[in-house]
Amino acid sequence: MTTSRRVADRKNEKFQKNVTKRGFVPETTVKKGSDYPVGPVLLGFFVFVVIGSSLFQIIRTATSGGMA
Repeated sequence: MTTSRRVADRKNEKFQKNVTKRGFVPETTVKKGSDYPVGPVLLGFFVFVVIGSSLFQIIRTATSGGMA
């Protein structure tokens, strides 16, 4: 499959322009600020469950007499 010289030159010119632009990211595409992936309510619930379950386990172990 052959391509004409004109089409090949146009493609080559298009990609050569992109080579000089590599690494230059505009400021608008860079994320600013602290955007958390989870909300504060979900994070609070997770902390409540983790700390609550660990306290429950400690109390249950202490009342059962150790490692039984």
